[in-house]
Amino acid sequence: MKEEKIIIANWKMKLSLAETINLTKKIKTKFKDVSGVEIAIAPNFISLLEVGAVLKGTNIKLCAQDVFWEDLGAYTGEVSPSMLVEAGCQYVIIGHSERRKFMMENYEMIHREAKAVLGVENLTPVVCIGENWDERKTDRRDFVLYDQLQQALSGLDIMGNQEIIVAYEPIWAIGSGTAIEPTEAEYAHKIIKLTLNDMFGMKIVNNNFKIIYGGSINTKNAKGFIDLDNLDGMLVGGASLDVDEFYKLIKVITK
Repeated sequence: MKEEKIIIANWKMKLSLAETINLTKKIKTKFKDVSGVEIAIAPNFISLLEVGAVLKGTNIKLCAQDVFWEDLGAYTGEVSPSMLVEAGCQYVIIGHSERRKFMMENYEMIHREAKAVLGVENLTPVVCIGENWDERKTDRRDFVLYDQLQQALSGLDIMGNQEIIVAYEPIWAIGSGTAIEPTEAEYAHKIIKLTLNDMFGMKIVNNNFKIIYGGSINTKNAKGFIDLDNLDGMLVGGASLDVDEFYKLIKVITK
């Protein structure tokens, strides 16, 4: 289950609808012979259906950038897990640091979202955690990661082949152009895996969890991360917005 790395391209709110469709078509053409890695694209909400249509018949998956915890109801502006499945999504990002910062999402909300996603078939939650600069400077990272995992995932029932992806994204590295040192990421991922083992048991963690890294990944630093222990893939931002750069990144990872 974990042999093939997963690369999730988070396009955030960087592209218009026309630009999103154009980039997706370029990726579909250029990536047609890519193998040995699972790729998912997370466009903006209004682009999901059209991106899904372009990707139909390819091995590239569709990912949403957010989700709400209710299935139906008077929740203006929200989108439910079942709606994402209907739109063709197979992954959804939950609790990205930018939503925690700008939309005031907290881990109680993230927990409810993760639980709701696990309640539908064929949709995998990508749960984001990570410390800020002050927490790193004061050596509180280990506690922060432990606490975020407990709040986000504690009490969830993982059934059968259900999968949860935990994305470690140190907030201070996102969009900075500078990723953390691979050894530092490896340590953080070890803390994450040990915490998950305590919460769910080693067997479930080995079978049902993946841990990925996000934060200023590019062609220059990707190779230093991809072979680390306890790392099953990457959450990529800016480097995925250019088809040639993204292709080079994938080639670095699959060599």
